[in-house]
Amino acid sequence: MSSPPPAVRVGLGRGPSDHGVRIVDTPAVRVHHPADLVGIVLAALGVVLVLVLGVYAQATTSGLTEDVQGFSSIVRRILFVPVTVLEGLITFVAPLAVLAELIARRLLRQAFEAVGAAVAGVLVALAATWLITTFGTDELKAPLSVWVRGELRWVVTIPALLTGTAALLTAAGQRGRRRTVGWSWNLLWVGLGVAAVTNLVTLPGALLTVLLGRLVGLSVRYASGVQSERAYGNALVEGVRRAGFEPRRLVRVRDVADRSAEGDEVTGPDLAAIAITRYGDNRVYAMTTAEGERLDVVVLDGDRQVVGMLTRLWRSWRLRGLEGRGVVSLRQAAERAALLSYAAWSAGVCTPRLLGIAESEDSMLLIQEHAHGAVPLREIASDDLSDDALDAVWEQLLNAHAAGLAHRSLTSDVVLLDPSGECAHAEHVRQREDGSRPPVALLTGWESGDVASSELARRMDLSQMLAVLALRVGAERAVASAGRALPDDELTRTGPLLQSIVLPRATRDEARARRGVLAEVREALLARLPATDFEPERLVRFGARTVLMIMLTIVAATAVITTISFDEIAAALERAQPWWAAVVLVLGLATFVGSALALVAFAPVRLPLWRTTMVQAAAAFVALAAPAGIGPAALNLRMLQRRGVKSALAVASVGLVQVSQLITTLALLLVLYLVSGAQAPLRMPTTTVLVAFAVVLVAGGAAMLVPRVRGWVLAKAQPVWRQTWPRLVQMLAQPRRFAIAAAGNLIMTMGYVGAFWASLAAFDQDVRLIDLALIYLIGNAAGAAVPTPGGLGGVETALILGLTSTAGVGGAVATSVVVLFRALTYWARIPLGWVAMRALQRSGEL
Repeated sequence: MSSPPPAVRVGLGRGPSDHGVRIVDTPAVRVHHPADLVGIVLAALGVVLVLVLGVYAQATTSGLTEDVQGFSSIVRRILFVPVTVLEGLITFVAPLAVLAELIARRLLRQAFEAVGAAVAGVLVALAATWLITTFGTDELKAPLSVWVRGELRWVVTIPALLTGTAALLTAAGQRGRRRTVGWSWNLLWVGLGVAAVTNLVTLPGALLTVLLGRLVGLSVRYASGVQSERAYGNALVEGVRRAGFEPRRLVRVRDVADRSAEGDEVTGPDLAAIAITRYGDNRVYAMTTAEGERLDVVVLDGDRQVVGMLTRLWRSWRLRGLEGRGVVSLRQAAERAALLSYAAWSAGVCTPRLLGIAESEDSMLLIQEHAHGAVPLREIASDDLSDDALDAVWEQLLNAHAAGLAHRSLTSDVVLLDPSGECAHAEHVRQREDGSRPPVALLTGWESGDVASSELARRMDLSQMLAVLALRVGAERAVASAGRALPDDELTRTGPLLQSIVLPRATRDEARARRGVLAEVREALLARLPATDFEPERLVRFGARTVLMIMLTIVAATAVITTISFDEIAAALERAQPWWAAVVLVLGLATFVGSALALVAFAPVRLPLWRTTMVQAAAAFVALAAPAGIGPAALNLRMLQRRGVKSALAVASVGLVQVSQLITTLALLLVLYLVSGAQAPLRMPTTTVLVAFAVVLVAGGAAMLVPRVRGWVLAKAQPVWRQTWPRLVQMLAQPRRFAIAAAGNLIMTMGYVGAFWASLAAFDQDVRLIDLALIYLIGNAAGAAVPTPGGLGGVETALILGLTSTAGVGGAVATSVVVLFRALTYWARIPLGWVAMRALQRSGEL
């Protein structure tokens, strides 16, 4: 949103606009609609989709175009004017009518912006036509080209004037609020339809015309902002009156100056009202009625609903067990907030009572009681929070749950405490023996809640409340208060949900500032219930890393498929010796045994070799969804934890396995270098390779001189070293285990190197052992740095480059070698991994 002007006071007016109400507000004159930004993205995706369908589904789009053009004779009989004349009328009359309406409404700036959008739309259409004509392939030109009789050739056609008209109509505003915009869009669609039927433009060209116009018009609207249609001033007062109240003063909460324009005092800091602005991101007004009653007015603006809708939709997709929301409009959002507020009040929950609701302009007004004297938890010091106060908080939440309600967005701003012990529900007003009243808790902010909620939603509420209280009073007191309010089995089901993804953004930010608070809560729960397993429950369907992995996998697969020659590979595979493929498969399977031996050697408990080997096989299946190296480490850690090993010790043991693999690999390379049996056992790399290594070394050294980079490296390396070193010291006294681990690592490394050598032998290629090992180990490490499942794309590219540049193998043969190697050591093992994973899950090992 654009920066608002300084606070202004709308005083007692004169004339017909006199509403007799004193208003202190900061009205936003122009706003940047998030919906416009979403529309820009959708229009851009639509342009890409039309072009892709035009190229790869050319037969379908051409058939549709021909079917549509089959009605051309009928259309020509109906029309009494030429199509070009109709197009001219649409591109002249419609914009003129829209601009006239804007000028009549004194929206001169919007009229100028609409004209600018039209000019930009014409230029964009002309530029797109020139770019496709000049640089486009025949497949791209064909679906956008029409036969021009005068020129006797096919011409790429994107009607520039119609594109400019679409841009102008988009920039002029929504069709529901501008009558001329509504019927102008109808005329535009009719004109495009007639043009498509009469072969003046193709069907993809017509769609592209509208999408480019929408893209330009929305970009202009979002960049310059649009006239605010929120309820301010007179509209705000009229909305309050329609709800049945007569306001005397309306003061914007949090965004007001210390004094009004005329120096009158303004209501002082009101922590309860300020908390509403924090958790809801809505406008809040402190209203004083003509009778002197103090109420809160919460204003929901239509242009803000897109953000909330997208947030809810994203969380429902990402989190398991949360249903998607059908709230897509301002009225639906307000009605849902009213429903939850009434339901909470009826359930006996202490919450500000909703008194009225009204619509005004592009805003909905919710008028509710003011929580006099209540203070949000955020503003209360931990020493001032007694056990009675914590018990009161849990009491209100359990009252809501007993009625089937779930809040789903508990933060330190929606939980209020009233030290006076006042509550509108008489049953919550209690007295101590000394006659004093204990504090009463209030729960507000029910907009995101659920009626008839699921058990998972209520368990999430409990975990959110635990986190909120732990951030205020510490983990031990928070768990103790939960133990007084909840039975042990409820605590047992709540512990696995203590995850940052469950928490609202405000609570998540507080937890991030106090690192380790969720771990402290789990430890406190474990101390209270030592026989319980509080392993985090999987709630996330996918995360940002998963999306990135999918995108990189698509890019890598596309790069590999589009750069290799399948004819040459097929010819090379026909010449391959099939028995070597069996050798490759056997050596690839032998690596399972090697990695299992290393884990058995370093495990702090006794592990059966067969079960451990099955876990390594299951890692081959996990590699489908995890970057290279991550899957085996995660399953090894899980296996140790399931066998009772503490998390810290399990992490140290798995880290020691990985460190030992690195040391064994380096030692193996040194041995191969020494026993290679030649005067120059390792050929000098080419000048290009030497320069590349020098650049990498210099860049790495320069990066380490930057304090922030150096700190990041140390932050990543030091925890691993601290976890691994104590375990390494313990293992130094057991040389037999070291020997077993070294043997396992050798089997694993030599298994992969041997499989790579057998893949070369299948095509009658001979590469020196030291060079082969270097090509595989360096190529595998470089390719695995790409965060795709199993290093897909990166490993293949690195190995092919290594064979062609270092070993002198031809491109087609090198590609065939790598394809055979990866097919038998990666893809062929996935079904075996799936069988092993299923067996281990049934047996409870994983």
